[in-house]
Amino acid sequence: MSRLPFGVAQLDSVLGGGAPAGNAVLVAGEAGAGAREFAYTSAAMNALAGTDADLFDLYYGDLDSAAELPPEVHYLSFTAGPELVERELRYVMADEVVDAAVEGIEFTDLSTEYFQLSAIPREWYMGRTTSLADLGGDDTRQDVLTALGEFLSEHAAGNLVVVDAVTDLVGAAGGEVSWEDVAMLVRGLGKAAHSWGGLLLVLVNVDTIDDRQLGQLMDGSDGTLHFSWDSGGSKRARTMVVREFRGVLSQLEEENIVRFETEIHEGGLDISDVRKIR
Repeated sequence: MSRLPFGVAQLDSVLGGGAPAGNAVLVAGEAGAGAREFAYTSAAMNALAGTDADLFDLYYGDLDSAAELPPEVHYLSFTAGPELVERELRYVMADEVVDAAVEGIEFTDLSTEYFQLSAIPREWYMGRTTSLADLGGDDTRQDVLTALGEFLSEHAAGNLVVVDAVTDLVGAAGGEVSWEDVAMLVRGLGKAAHSWGGLLLVLVNVDTIDDRQLGQLMDGSDGTLHFSWDSGGSKRARTMVVREFRGVLSQLEEENIVRFETEIHEGGLDISDVRKIR
């Protein structure tokens, strides 16, 4: 079975190349625990492989023989434009990596659809002063879930797509998007991903939902990478737990490793090869 690399070198090595094609994977975590850094690294490294082979070899290494790079890398955000995402990428990895990687990442900003029914001033997310002409176009507005669906239908097949972040949708569109809508969306993504054949990474901020809601999202997806802070001794470390991952979890359990300590270096986030926690 072909695999799409996560772009996180040590994890891909453990998994025999990456995730099986056709999966929607939750990348869930507490603030600052590594989930967002994982998503940034996945997008950047998969893009870097196509834009600068030498840098990719330096920061990632050799691809597994079973791994197939996605033809396209997409990063979709509901609240941030390409400039902000690029700035955040530079906090995580070396400038030379980001400079090359952004050439291979297609950024999509759904801020207009996300904020348009809210009380947020239009110029905050449109980047220009509100005018009567702007207001006159309201009858053509597209809701954020429709915009997301159309984007994925057009771009997800065979590709790597990062969705940042599905928990932002709760209460979006002036409160018209409910929790039930979000849970059903994730279930739909899990089903559609099987036919699309690519890899969907769906960011989840666990600080904004409870355990029951996280369980609903996990039940609708193919797998969950859960990032959290682990306090042990005198230091605080980021850890990643692989949960509910069809076709992957059994392989990890055979090797007695389902929880990893993570680290961030100039090539982005990686799992530590120093300590594997059972």
